[in-house]
Amino acid sequence: MRWQRCLLAAGTAAALALAAACGGGQVRGAGDRSSAPSGAGGAAPPATGTTFVYAPNLDVVTDWDPASSYSNEIVAMQNIYESLTKYNIRTQKVEPRLATAWESSKDGKTWTFTLREGVRFHTGKPLTAEAAKDAIQRTKDKGAGAAYIWDSIKKIKAKDDLTLEFKLKYPAPLDLLASADFAAYIYDTAAAGSGDLEKWFAEGRDAGTGPYTVDSWQKGKEVELSLTAFDGYWGGWQGAKFTRVEFRVTPELTTAAQLVQRGEVSFVPRLNPQLFAQAAAQGAQTTQAPSFQNLLALFNTESGPLKDERLRKAVQQAIDYDGLVAALKGAGVAASGLVPQGLFGHVAGRTPKQDLAGAEALLKEAGHGPGGKPLTLTMTYAQGDADQQLLATLLSSTLSTLNVKLEAEPLQWTTQWDRGKSADTGKRQDIFVMYWYPDYADAYSWFANVFRSSDTPSFNLTYLKDDTFDEAVDKLNELAAVDKEAALTSYADLQTRLIDELAAVAVPYVMNYQRVLAGGIGGYVDNPAYPNVVFVYDLTPGA
Repeated sequence: MRWQRCLLAAGTAAALALAAACGGGQVRGAGDRSSAPSGAGGAAPPATGTTFVYAPNLDVVTDWDPASSYSNEIVAMQNIYESLTKYNIRTQKVEPRLATAWESSKDGKTWTFTLREGVRFHTGKPLTAEAAKDAIQRTKDKGAGAAYIWDSIKKIKAKDDLTLEFKLKYPAPLDLLASADFAAYIYDTAAAGSGDLEKWFAEGRDAGTGPYTVDSWQKGKEVELSLTAFDGYWGGWQGAKFTRVEFRVTPELTTAAQLVQRGEVSFVPRLNPQLFAQAAAQGAQTTQAPSFQNLLALFNTESGPLKDERLRKAVQQAIDYDGLVAALKGAGVAASGLVPQGLFGHVAGRTPKQDLAGAEALLKEAGHGPGGKPLTLTMTYAQGDADQQLLATLLSSTLSTLNVKLEAEPLQWTTQWDRGKSADTGKRQDIFVMYWYPDYADAYSWFANVFRSSDTPSFNLTYLKDDTFDEAVDKLNELAAVDKEAALTSYADLQTRLIDELAAVAVPYVMNYQRVLAGGIGGYVDNPAYPNVVFVYDLTPGA
């Protein structure tokens, strides 16, 4: 299951100040580059190349171990490491990456992957089925981050150097799972020799197969991380390519906009609407793309006033969904249910609408509302995130007209999360606001990680305990593998249960990614299955 859920994300008017401490407490310092001998990957990169500069608003690296990485470093990791497969957002299909072909048995419980020939790790070791097996097994055994993607596996076997066989405990869409944004990385488990591999990684080393390898890593520096082209990359380096990648931490959005305009920065993941419009007017490339990332307002179903289902439904109906989306000026779009459009499990026609008359009636039924007993609710949200602050401001104003006081408190992520997970129910909030996005192109993680019963809450911050709901969630992966129509029906039913019947959550909006690139860069495709990742190897440098 998930341990951290922090990601590079800027608010509409300010950068999202999620906790810089997300991750497993890894030691940071200047990184040593692993040796990168020439391999069978084709022509070496040119002696003089071009540099792609990514301008995140937060520190990039929280965890260097590809087995447990589950945070901001995805923007670098997806350029350093590769998975067996990759999800194509345009075709909405799984495509080859380190595996060139795969097939499953009729019962969906045996999967066979054929690996790509001529691939080498950055350590110089060739990629074999045995090496891939060892990487997946280590990730599965560590059980950190998104390692649950491998839960269905009973046994992995290297049938020969390039053939990897998986025996599953139950049918699962392993080709899709193997394309996950976290925990699907294939890496050299022998990179540290007889040393501690986790400590080896923590020093800023990598053992991937991707087009780029770590050149330097310096915590606290403006250019925190630099990658350089791996000359043994299996894809080769023919044609115009970026041969260096730098991550230049730029907390101020105004500064980021100026840097991209001056050509000092190649990519800014998000600006506020005013700066975004200015960048377009001044000749920078701008792109907008729907995302798989939505904002959740999780209601405390276990304790406090929102234990009353009527009050939860009243808050749902009080949210000004249309007004919020309008105020976001393109940075957010209306949600339809819990699952964003484009993902398996999405249900159309579930866009919520404000209903003040309905909210007032529910409040009065519970003894509150205008003329009734005063009601105070607490809400926590991410400090520094202007989009979440906008939700708090609009909702507070609306509820005040209904004789409900909303005490909305902005907190650093770790503080907010610790309060939500507290064993003392009196410390928990009534409404917990956070972003969520999938670990692979499927809706499963919303249901299994956020709403499935948990004795000790992690991301189940509604504290919901519903055996019937849990049983249906536990069957989702198998259904997706053997009966997609039944799986879609189950996803629709579960959303009806969560939103309409239990009123455990409201979904104010889905983020709309607004990117800015330096002029002349070609080949950029926004793939929300890999949030905020730029696959630099696929780009063409500008003139």
